[in-house]
Amino acid sequence: MNRQNRTLIVLVVAIGLASAATFFVYRAISKIPVRQVEVASSYVAVAADNLAMGTRLTKEQIKIVGWPSSSPVQGAFASPDALVGRGLIQAVHANEPLTETKLAPIEAGAGLPPSIPPGMRALSVRVNDVIGVAGFTTPGTRVDVLVTLNRGEVTMSRAVVNNVQVLTAGTLYDQEKSKDGNAIPSTVVTLMVTPEDAERIVLAQNSGSITLTLRNPLDITPTDTKGVRLVSLMGAPDDPPAVQQQNGQTRVVQRKKSPAPEVAPENPKFYSVEAIRAAKRSEEVVK
Repeated sequence: MNRQNRTLIVLVVAIGLASAATFFVYRAISKIPVRQVEVASSYVAVAADNLAMGTRLTKEQIKIVGWPSSSPVQGAFASPDALVGRGLIQAVHANEPLTETKLAPIEAGAGLPPSIPPGMRALSVRVNDVIGVAGFTTPGTRVDVLVTLNRGEVTMSRAVVNNVQVLTAGTLYDQEKSKDGNAIPSTVVTLMVTPEDAERIVLAQNSGSITLTLRNPLDITPTDTKGVRLVSLMGAPDDPPAVQQQNGQTRVVQRKKSPAPEVAPENPKFYSVEAIRAAKRSEEVVK
């Protein structure tokens, strides 16, 4: 077989193998299911940056993005014109849809007042690093309010209000720093309370000193305690020593402890036993 025939055979075999490979690849690709990519057919207004609670929205803080129509956002807006000038009643992250539930009513303004639900009140209390749980009473956390009263010989501490939400802590600049969970060294904390709880806290703050205790937000069990008194905490003290004047000199006399009352001995108990010996029956007394 000459060189020309060998070359022809090799070329035919190569073409056959390439055709077979192409055929099998085509069959494998044709069996792959077709993936349909949904094209955004609707638009939603989202936040262009992280926005704090109470922010009055402007056009620069809103952007319009495409949104799949198969997963609509309830209460969303398609135009920024309906959002400009309205206040936020909760913090919003960047690219988060702006819905009606996150906005204050129309013409209600911005700031803290629109974020207070009906029937609730916002109350500010003065705190320090100790009262404010080392600065970790950040917005959104929940605390209990304890009061310590000192009335002469009676000193008592008790939780007067429990499971209270913290609205604000410090200034807006401090709140921006707290988004990463950092402490806020603030001097004022604003709590969201009922009118009855507001009266309790104001009375406690004016009558004694208050302290905040941080609690787990998932723990909704009411704090039901009877309080603690100093006497029960430290135990009853001994009687103070008596002071006597004798020949112009002061002498301290230790009080004698009253002897323990004598306990009368118990009367011995006697038991009556019936004894039977043969045909005789008798009773015997045994101690």
